[in-house]
Amino acid sequence: MRDDVIVSLLMQAWNGQLELLQLIDQCSKLEQERRAPLAAILYQTWLKRTPSTHAHAAYFNLGATLSNLGDLVASEEAYRQAIALSPGFIQPRLNLGLVLERRGFLDQAVEEWLWVERNVPADTDEYKPFLLLALNNLGRVLEIKKEYRDATDYLDRSLSIDPTQSDVLHHWVFLRMKQCCWPVYRPTGKVSPELMENSTSALAMLAMTDDPAVQLAAARRYADKKVLKDLPSLAKPGGYGHRKIRIGYCSSDFCLHPVAMLMVEMFESHDREKFEVYAYCWSPEDGSEVRKRVIAAMDHFQRIDQLGDEEAACLIREHEIDILVDLQGQTAGARMNMLAYRPAPIQITYLGLPATTGLPFIDYVIADRFLIPEEEARYYSEMPLYMPDIYQVSDRKRALGTPPSRASCGLPEDRFVYCSFNNNFKFTPEMFSVWMNILRRVSGSVLWLLADNPWAETNLRQEAINQGIEPSRLIFTERVAPENYLARYQIADLFLDTFPFNAGTTANDALWMGLPVLTRSGRTFASRMAGALLTAANLGELITYQLSDYEEKAVALGHRRTECERMRAHLIRERTQGVLFDTHLFVRNLESRLLQLTMHLPTTSSPL
Repeated sequence: MRDDVIVSLLMQAWNGQLELLQLIDQCSKLEQERRAPLAAILYQTWLKRTPSTHAHAAYFNLGATLSNLGDLVASEEAYRQAIALSPGFIQPRLNLGLVLERRGFLDQAVEEWLWVERNVPADTDEYKPFLLLALNNLGRVLEIKKEYRDATDYLDRSLSIDPTQSDVLHHWVFLRMKQCCWPVYRPTGKVSPELMENSTSALAMLAMTDDPAVQLAAARRYADKKVLKDLPSLAKPGGYGHRKIRIGYCSSDFCLHPVAMLMVEMFESHDREKFEVYAYCWSPEDGSEVRKRVIAAMDHFQRIDQLGDEEAACLIREHEIDILVDLQGQTAGARMNMLAYRPAPIQITYLGLPATTGLPFIDYVIADRFLIPEEEARYYSEMPLYMPDIYQVSDRKRALGTPPSRASCGLPEDRFVYCSFNNNFKFTPEMFSVWMNILRRVSGSVLWLLADNPWAETNLRQEAINQGIEPSRLIFTERVAPENYLARYQIADLFLDTFPFNAGTTANDALWMGLPVLTRSGRTFASRMAGALLTAANLGELITYQLSDYEEKAVALGHRRTECERMRAHLIRERTQGVLFDTHLFVRNLESRLLQLTMHLPTTSSPL
């Protein structure tokens, strides 16, 4: 649009001579031309100078324009004006909720959507889409607020109206897993079992099956649906020829999060004579010590939360990053479309998702040969970048609190204490039945669990009763600061791992504190994490491959606490003498692999 046309439109708006439909049409054209600020000025001028019974529509469009521009305060004001002028106007309430969510006012956002849920009928085609949006937003945000039961109820209602919503099922399945609502794939309304399974996220699928083909299919389904295709590659294919390799790490978890807690010493330990280290961050500013360490460890720390995916990718390209390491995979906060622009010639996935990403623009996954046996590598869209000892890095500087007494934790002083501090969504009915068998066979023993949420606790206690186990033998503990959480491991006897989604960071923490971890290993990345750690720690005797063997081993150790003490002493030696926690050795091995990759640009297609 020519500048003189814009001036003419502004003059017409100033003089009250611009029709509403013409206003909307011209503002739309300005936004399409990426001149949204001028569109906002045109709306604002029209609203100040034009008396109209349809001003609520203009305020609604102004709110949308300002929201897209990132001016959330002004956007909120515009939506509220639209509602004040037309209280029954549904669309600004839906959008106002989204703006309030982005501003961090989740309770206020929920109130807007609740108004829609209470006032919009479900029996007309005209209003049904608005009601579904409100219900789905309620389910999504209440999940964020950890109000899982109410979130599930709203999504249940949404699915009763439209049972074909794959994105809603995506959340609904994971919510049931978090609450230990078994079976997870419960028949609901007219939802087909096939759609339920096909809607399961790549992350949730890790706890549903040990079939690597199914996990790969889930990852690819999500990628096909959500990731932009046929984007131009931004990276220079042959690399940049820097004296130092520029390695970039991108994550929303550079904060008090397991990924950062494992990796921070690795960032600190990179050889600065050979590597220049960048971080691309869209993490919360939580003020934690681990975040401060991460920021201090980087040569360049760049926040990109205010940049769109294309803008962020262009920034990475501008920095001429040689190797980009994504720490998200298909997990909450992922920016897959940023990676789809291929801003770096070599792109690697690490730690965030313990599985294949299914993303065609991720070249390698950091692994070891226990974690991803070569015969299973065909089920990964990435090529394994094999480490010689262990795939997982550790932080040896983690703070440690004073060990609590058993009494202060509600534990028996003289009985065998099994623990499993994994997230509750990793629990399965099959594994829980094995745990109940173990308690039944080891008199007086207890199972110490993380109190993830009250609904999971209630359901697990009821399941214990159903299996003839006194529910008081399940002892739930609240989350505490990391140093106090680590100290707890010193008063348990044996960690019982989950399957098919093993402990990852949690197993690392337990072994670091000298607590033996009993695991079952399967075929997938997620089901082999603890086994990989135990292999590196020279404790293969704690790796089982059948649930029956797992049960027998747990019972045998429950009757021979001295064996656990022997293994505890072994693990304490491994902290200083073994490869599992040798962070500097890990970093040198990784750097060696990365140097090999840069020597073979464009990227090779064989595992290293």
